[in-house]
Amino acid sequence: MFRTATAPVSTDVLTSNGHRLDPSPRRLGRLEPVRPAERHDRAALRHRLARDGYLFLPGFLDRAEILEFRRYYFAALEGTGVTEPGSDPRLGRAGRGELDRAAMRRVLFRDIVPGAEYEALCRHPRIAGFYRWLLDTEEVHLHRRKLIRHIGPGETGVGTATQAHYDLVYLREGTDKVLSSWIPLGDCPVERGPLIYLEGSHHRVLAEEAAGTLRRPAASITADLPALAEEYDARWLVTGFRAGDMMVHGAHLIHASLDNVDPAGMVRLSTDIRYQSATEVVDPRWQNHWDADDGL
Repeated sequence: MFRTATAPVSTDVLTSNGHRLDPSPRRLGRLEPVRPAERHDRAALRHRLARDGYLFLPGFLDRAEILEFRRYYFAALEGTGVTEPGSDPRLGRAGRGELDRAAMRRVLFRDIVPGAEYEALCRHPRIAGFYRWLLDTEEVHLHRRKLIRHIGPGETGVGTATQAHYDLVYLREGTDKVLSSWIPLGDCPVERGPLIYLEGSHHRVLAEEAAGTLRRPAASITADLPALAEEYDARWLVTGFRAGDMMVHGAHLIHASLDNVDPAGMVRLSTDIRYQSATEVVDPRWQNHWDADDGL
């Protein structure tokens, strides 16, 4: 049913933070990729973004470049227990021993996040050029706070998978026209825990934002994705991804992620970055490198 990077997975076992998604057609659907004929049609992409809240762009980036960054990332974390000792870092095979969490955090926040390799990936000319073109502006701004996440198979506990939220609640001090890119850094079939989206949720969020009736603070909405789908009477949209794919979504679309239950034992690695026109108001809190203790 869903496009996957490896073999199809049964859609009746999809979970997020332990909550099993309703597999019925009323509550589960698939993300629709941008058709090749629309790829260079700015008006069509803007219409799709306004209608659907997202753009799914398969093969947008060079697969080999993405896999090379995956190799760099897991090689940098070698010895921390994130991956299996002696394994090919491009695979990202999860370690089975004890995780040295302090060493992992030290490498991640001291070396990788502020490093030249990650900066080059996030400022890739293909990505920056796309946003200049889509936003029809001469200069775009990349928020310096860029998040990169790895999640091993079988990791549990509420908050392991991304809980349901929309990005604007964390970006109140800037424009609501900021756009996010979610980029899987390696193949990410549905069993590896990709991002998923609540269909059409941005329309309700926009209306509630305009009316000032939103009850929730600047935090995730819930970890109970099935209950949220019932509340919104909407479907969670799911697909598998391949290295080189890119998602673009607006600041009002509710999204979350699945649990990583990959039977092959691979770590899910992904990044989410945010671009906007440089002429729009920039949230000053997002102009420092990401740190787990930055309070955002």
